[in-house]
Amino acid sequence: MKALKIATRRSALALWQTEHVAARLRAAHPGLQVELVPLSTRGDEILDRSLATVGGKGLFLKELEEAMLRGEADCAVHSLKDVPMDLEGPFVLPAVLERADPFDAFVSNVHASLDALPAGAHVGTSSLRRQAQLRARRPDLLPIDLRGNVNTRLGKLDAGDYDAIILACAGLQRLGFESRIRQRLEAPDWLPAVAQGAIAVECRADDAATVAAVAVLDDTDARACTTAERAVLAALEAGCSAPVGALAEVVEGEDGLELSLRACVAAVDGSFDLRRSVVGPVEDASRLGARLAAVLLEDGADALTPLSPAADPAPVEPSTPSNPATRPEQRPPVRDRPRPPDPAGATGDHPLAAPDRRPEPDSTERAL
Repeated sequence: MKALKIATRRSALALWQTEHVAARLRAAHPGLQVELVPLSTRGDEILDRSLATVGGKGLFLKELEEAMLRGEADCAVHSLKDVPMDLEGPFVLPAVLERADPFDAFVSNVHASLDALPAGAHVGTSSLRRQAQLRARRPDLLPIDLRGNVNTRLGKLDAGDYDAIILACAGLQRLGFESRIRQRLEAPDWLPAVAQGAIAVECRADDAATVAAVAVLDDTDARACTTAERAVLAALEAGCSAPVGALAEVVEGEDGLELSLRACVAAVDGSFDLRRSVVGPVEDASRLGARLAAVLLEDGADALTPLSPAADPAPVEPSTPSNPATRPEQRPPVRDRPRPPDPAGATGDHPLAAPDRRPEPDSTERAL
């Protein structure tokens, strides 16, 4: 193989990630000519509505996949968190690169941390997962919708539209904005999106030459961790609209390396925040993810209906302000906390508020 064309979205972050992959491919295959094919996707163009209402994560892939099918590109680079659980068409992911910082970042020009925000502060994020954890941790804050690329979101914060915003650490770091991070929102109190911080390369399954060329970039640990996290999401039958967070890490166990996997399922209104974790062999990543999803369903997640595409929740008005210093482990268990009203758009047969059966907030088990 002498040349390779890589399809990419046009955003600054997408271009950075694709240039990173291109550089890695050139280093792995001396003499390889790599060309970028920038494209615009529907996900980039629709900025006035939540992705959950217009088709979900697949909106960032379709145009890139069509370019591969037409022969205009040999592969495509994605943020793995934007890739649906099941790829449509004859596509595979031969490479998941070494993972960057998986956590979310609290960004503010005034306030040093999430707990330092005053009651009623406006926090910008369009992620239902972030909204759910934000409301569970600080029910006195107002999550406000925020779309656009990293630069656009930072610009809206700087213009005074928000008191703070929540972004991915990896995106900020890759674009040179690490200094804007005031606080890393870390596990176990706060869980990131499934596969956040990981870059994946997609190819046609029948293009053996490209698959082989790209596969050399695959990172074993990143593959295992993201496989486990994606297995949780797949088993929960959740998608872009379901507030699910997960984080897998390869850790040193008593008998060698193990995979530590955490996940949470939450209601957008913050009334339900169920967290569970499991530890097991790294080579059983997919099975561990399925097992953890089963535990979550057994312990109460089955009673929480994912957000339907027609339901786009508005911010819940704050009630009694909470103590900003209160950490999640100091709050009473979920089952003992008063239940706030369902968010707007969550009425009907399957509201998003917590079920009558209230679980204990956290537990860990070892997979057999």
